[in-house]
Amino acid sequence: MEMEKKVVVSDIGAWAMNVVSSVGIIMANKQLMSAAGYGFSYATTLTGFHFALTGIIGYVSNASGLSMPKRVPFRELLWFSVVANLSITGMNLSLMLNSVGFYQISKLSMIPVVCMMEWLLHSKTYSPRVIMSVIVVAFGVGVCTVTDLEINAKGFLCACVAVFCTSLQQIVSISTFFLL
Repeated sequence: MEMEKKVVVSDIGAWAMNVVSSVGIIMANKQLMSAAGYGFSYATTLTGFHFALTGIIGYVSNASGLSMPKRVPFRELLWFSVVANLSITGMNLSLMLNSVGFYQISKLSMIPVVCMMEWLLHSKTYSPRVIMSVIVVAFGVGVCTVTDLEINAKGFLCACVAVFCTSLQQIVSISTFFLL
């Protein structure tokens, strides 16, 4: 029983840290890129900084023994890298060009997109309850998108590319994970 409590506390802590860090990164990036903030208009450079920092943290983590390096076939690694780069670049451009609200709603739209891609690519089927939940999410995304007054064509296009690539990244990372 004591071990279950520790696992629950650990899971809650991990989820909380994920939410806090994600929201923090989004708010910091928006402040950095908005005209009211610092006006940094180089979203792809920001993406490069993110990847460099991720690489440094991965290197330090492997060197300190906190994680173990994994071998992934080059073709899978290249495919994942291209999709991941397009995903993060699209997300950063979307955040730069859209309101934070529209950016968050576009991220939420990845749920139905991932389900649709898994259905098309892997013939995955879902229960009626899951399908209804996805329909509710898609409807909510549609309502929020229509009522957001800060949508522009470039921002919408970047959001669409980001949602497609991030959804594809989720599917590719799952199939790559099974290779390890």
